[in-house]
Amino acid sequence: MIIKGVIYISEYRIKDIDSAIMGFRGQYSFLSNMYEGSMFEYRGLRYKNVEAAFQSRKNTKREQDFEMLTGKEAKQLGRHVALRKDWEQVKYGIMYEIVYLKFTKNKELQAKLLETDDRELIELNTWNDKTWGVVYNSTTKKYEGDNMLGKILMGVREAIRHNYK
Repeated sequence: MIIKGVIYISEYRIKDIDSAIMGFRGQYSFLSNMYEGSMFEYRGLRYKNVEAAFQSRKNTKREQDFEMLTGKEAKQLGRHVALRKDWEQVKYGIMYEIVYLKFTKNKELQAKLLETDDRELIELNTWNDKTWGVVYNSTTKKYEGDNMLGKILMGVREAIRHNYK
């Protein structure tokens, strides 16, 4: 599953809120792009987390600047680099590729992802990221956002199940 284009969703409908994993903290912190549980190589460079690898692709001339950064440092630097012209068209595919690499190169993380079974993975956040996650609107009592990271994680989980049986 490679996600292309932009999906706009004003309201995110959770299939089963009782079984959904709502946020990538605590025992589910390994699902976060900021998780630094293992080093991995991507495009010849070494990264401590998905966030740094992802941010590095915003400007291919600055990829090395992101190597070995924490997720927080990478996100901050990523806000200040000139974006490649095709960024909006390629960012979802890049995220999928890096998340897939994270979970296929690390058997411990792969097992943890598979242990989530068929539970819906929701990147619930409080920093108002409605593209990669969802935000709870206390006025409307609804979840808003695209949950693209959650969708990518569920797609990677399904691909691993299919490819590693």
